[in-house]
Amino acid sequence: MNHSSHKLPKLFATAAIAAITATSAFGLVACQNNAGGTGGTAATVNGTAIPESQVTDTIQTVRTQSGLEDQDAWGQFLASNSMTPESVREQIINSLADQELVKQGAADLGVKIESSEIDTYVESMKANFNDDEAWKKALEEAGFTEDSYRESIQSSLLQQHVGTHFEENAKVSDEDYLESAKTYASYYDGAKRSSHILFKVEDTTDEAAMQAARDKAQDVLNQINSGSLDFADAAKQYSDDSSKDNGGDVGWDRATTFVTAYQEALDGLEVNQVSGLVETEYGIHIIKCTDVYHAPEEVTSLDQIPADFQETIKSMASSVRANSDYTAWLEDLRAKADIVINPMPKDVPYNVDMSKYETSSAAAASTSGEAASASAESASAEAASSESAASSDADASATSASAESASASAESASSQSAQ
Repeated sequence: MNHSSHKLPKLFATAAIAAITATSAFGLVACQNNAGGTGGTAATVNGTAIPESQVTDTIQTVRTQSGLEDQDAWGQFLASNSMTPESVREQIINSLADQELVKQGAADLGVKIESSEIDTYVESMKANFNDDEAWKKALEEAGFTEDSYRESIQSSLLQQHVGTHFEENAKVSDEDYLESAKTYASYYDGAKRSSHILFKVEDTTDEAAMQAARDKAQDVLNQINSGSLDFADAAKQYSDDSSKDNGGDVGWDRATTFVTAYQEALDGLEVNQVSGLVETEYGIHIIKCTDVYHAPEEVTSLDQIPADFQETIKSMASSVRANSDYTAWLEDLRAKADIVINPMPKDVPYNVDMSKYETSSAAAASTSGEAASASAESASAEAASSESAASSDADASATSASAESASASAESASSQSAQ
């Protein structure tokens, strides 16, 4: 089995996958149609061919989207990220091979795409054009026939359905939930729960209406502050928000999104503290902080996390398990697959002579190495000077250790620079 182990930087890999999705999913992205190196077969996956043109078009699309159409810019980008045209090609081929493996393995999972589902997406896309002629022209400009476009939609839908299959069949254990809680508990640290009383104003630019709301809100606030009126009772009696039936409770700020003025006011409150009048685009609020969550240093039970957060944490655990199951399934398909990657044609449009870019990159690394070496020599000299000035065996011993540490740091800096 011939399967590349080259890895692209995350930024480029993400862009590549996005480009693949764009050209094979529900939109129409123009293919590059560059002359040279676009014929033949780039690779085979269990005998199924991946056309060289598909690989070339994907890479060229990524270059366009990344502003790397200029050959020099492209070459410098590759060199600075320790890549070559060959490694980029292999990464794209691997991505396309994975798509093909998913397609081949979907049947064993009982996953299939009905033609009616494809019809729905095609008709949805065609609706964006005035007539059949405009639709066909758009397909041609994007390098598709209607049949090939349908095939690309089928492939993308299949990917989605396979993902859904693993989500629906993920077997999540209590240990999985606990691990998820350990991972995400710190995210909720400092979260605040609040209740509010809203004096709604339909048009907050109406100063008379706003002043009337302020006067009413201030009267209620005075009663709350004096202790003559309970906050929850005040919410039930005066609030113009649906939360009034729950005493004004609107939950935790890490589980929802509040308007800026509300959040800023809540940030300044301690537990059981009530705000002054807070104005937002909805009117006038009186806010009470009802709880603050402090994540434990060690999470040993899901019960240590507020119930409002537990569903999200469980959902995260399910996603992690589904992704893990999917990855294991795909890796098994890869291990059993016969994947053959053919040599890269020399005349593909993304091919560049890397020698001059690698030279400049090496020169930059060499300069960094020299700087690190000079810094190391200086550190060693300072340590040696300190050692000679020491007046006791203990001082000399300590200074010698300092010198050895400086030397080790220098070697480490030099090594990192070389890498």
